[in-house]
Amino acid sequence: MKRVKDMVAEANDMVAHAPAADYLEQHGTEGVTFVDLRDPRELEREGMIPGAFHCPRGMLEFWIDPESPYAKEKFQSGDSFVFYCASGWRSALSARIAQEMGLENVSHIDDGFSGWKKAGGPVGEKPSKHK
Repeated sequence: MKRVKDMVAEANDMVAHAPAADYLEQHGTEGVTFVDLRDPRELEREGMIPGAFHCPRGMLEFWIDPESPYAKEKFQSGDSFVFYCASGWRSALSARIAQEMGLENVSHIDDGFSGWKKAGGPVGEKPSKHK
């Protein structure tokens, strides 16, 4: 059986990644999109990086593929994408998949949202749905 930790290690060998502290200065930069892969309950409980694009992990492939009925224009924008999750495992796998699907300039925060908070990165509330 292939183990998740081995899959994450393989992904990290294939995609750019760094600790959250290295990504702080990219926050708010035009052409850089932070992608939050966490479950909506995690966002409600812990908040998220302000301005991040929320893409639940289970929808990633469907949202990236321009031929999918669920495709999101954000992934066709040509931006650089910085994926993150809670601790860097889901984001490693997601960044690898995104890269394999043809997205360029993909990386991930290898210590996740927890690392972002430890590094003093800004945290905001999950944006509410239209009222």
